[in-house]
Amino acid sequence: MRVLILTNEFPPSVYGGAGVHVGELTNALRGRVELDIRTFGDHAHDEPGWRVHGYPAALDVSRAPDELRPVLSAFGRNLAMAADAPTADLVHCHTWYTHLGGLVIGQAYGLPLVVTVHSLEPLRPWKREQLGGGYDASAWVEREALEGADGVIAVSDATRRDVLDHFDVDPARIHVVHNGIDPVDFAPDPNRDTLRRFGIDPAAPYVLFVGRVTRQKGITTLVDAIPHLDPRIAVVLAAGQPDTPEIAREVEAGLAEARAVAPTRSIHWIPEMLDRRTVRQMYSHAAVFVCPSAYEPFGLTNLEAMACGVPVVATRVGGIPEIVDHGRTGLLIDVPDEPATDGGADVALALAAAINDLVADPARRAAMGEAGRERAVEQFSWAGVANRTIAVYESVVR
Repeated sequence: MRVLILTNEFPPSVYGGAGVHVGELTNALRGRVELDIRTFGDHAHDEPGWRVHGYPAALDVSRAPDELRPVLSAFGRNLAMAADAPTADLVHCHTWYTHLGGLVIGQAYGLPLVVTVHSLEPLRPWKREQLGGGYDASAWVEREALEGADGVIAVSDATRRDVLDHFDVDPARIHVVHNGIDPVDFAPDPNRDTLRRFGIDPAAPYVLFVGRVTRQKGITTLVDAIPHLDPRIAVVLAAGQPDTPEIAREVEAGLAEARAVAPTRSIHWIPEMLDRRTVRQMYSHAAVFVCPSAYEPFGLTNLEAMACGVPVVATRVGGIPEIVDHGRTGLLIDVPDEPATDGGADVALALAAAINDLVADPARRAAMGEAGRERAVEQFSWAGVANRTIAVYESVVR
């Protein structure tokens, strides 16, 4: 089978969970299907059964308003991808950034279209703050792709329900395929050199956040929780790429307030993408990993933390309850039953209370970490993800 993959992220140019997913999935598919991977960037690799080609910006968007440029630039790259005639049995798109390319290729070359849902625009209304009218354009192309696709892959049961709630899609065309984990790349790491490089004291208990500075990831809720943590608990935010200058200023102001409340507390904000070895060490030595997301279709960072033997405190949203076993591998925090925001005072207080309870109980943390590692290894493998993805391919080709 010959598969054309369209993605905006591909290793080594990865900044989020979707990029990790595509990198790991294609590696697991390699040798089982022929892959033509088209991505944003300057990638260039070609060998039998494995072609990776990057597409730089193909459209001059300098005259467009600033907030529209990311969307228009993405559409330009999509058309450049479509201009290269594919030799494939189907096209598989990841994120709205490549949906236009999938739609055009599907129609122009008569190929079945598969779309993996990593998130949904109707559930991310705060993106308008970043994209303005570009948000409406991204939501439009997402709707066209999902409702026109021959197969839709949802990364969780919760995401499948969201697709059915917000789009006109035949339930028979939606397939649930969870994300996976590499239990070798993500495993407890006794080394601590990268922690010292960032000035993190590995002997002191710290709570860890890994993710983007965005409303979706709920980082401002975590920042609001910091003043309520035991002053002996350090905070490490491995958080880069703010969506907007406004949310960056909110985080900076919140951290300044937290430092004023407890001047002795150690707070580290690392505003950059970290390599896997560094992130693995940060997971491995954290007392607690926290995921305060307002919206999370799957929540891959929770699985990474569990694979490294760390208990998780997370919000009970989206696909997270399908990963974190409440009371066994971590603790889940209820959020208000209302349109997704980045949380509120009650959620922040509940996060702080759960973190304080776990840090104060090392034996319980150790048991949760061991159970989390066991669950990650036994139930979430990329080989299984590849098997289920190929089954979707076969169904749409038939």
